[in-house]
Amino acid sequence: MANTPSNMLELGTKAPFFELPNPSESNEMQSLEDLKGEKGTLVFFMCNHCPFVLHVIDKLTELHEDYQEQGIEFIAINANDVEKYPADAPDKMVEFQVERKFDFPYLYDESQAIAKAYNAACTPDFFFFDEKLDLIYRGQMDDSRPGNQHEITGEDLVIAFENQLAGGPQEEIQKPSMGCNIKWKA
Repeated sequence: MANTPSNMLELGTKAPFFELPNPSESNEMQSLEDLKGEKGTLVFFMCNHCPFVLHVIDKLTELHEDYQEQGIEFIAINANDVEKYPADAPDKMVEFQVERKFDFPYLYDESQAIAKAYNAACTPDFFFFDEKLDLIYRGQMDDSRPGNQHEITGEDLVIAFENQLAGGPQEEIQKPSMGCNIKWKA
């Protein structure tokens, strides 16, 4: 388990467009434009086997349930090399989604082009965009990490969501996410 920090894409960056297959929807192509939220969109990179993702997935599911009704949509993307990491293959993504009971889209970036466009580095890596798809928050979900005994609260994301919903400014200090490195193809 390599501790890899996120690269912290520049605030104000326009969300890179994507259209990717959703394995749980018979590989139907879904785009950022189709899936974005009315008030904000959280795009994040994750996979099935990463201990950091496993540590937070239940809280992410809970946050999605809380904020989807308020106009914030979540979009998860798996960009790992599935030849080297078969546990992250599209059929396993479907199993993981059913097992962990989340209903936000979980898309597959086989070419890894979208992960590169977002300058994603780790799983999980979070990018929160406003209603115009401008980046307003990137970084960690909260201070909790596997084994550090900090409670999983989602605090940093919650603050970003609440600031956006209230029309207020975002926190100036945004801490990088931490997780396993994305499994890049050779």
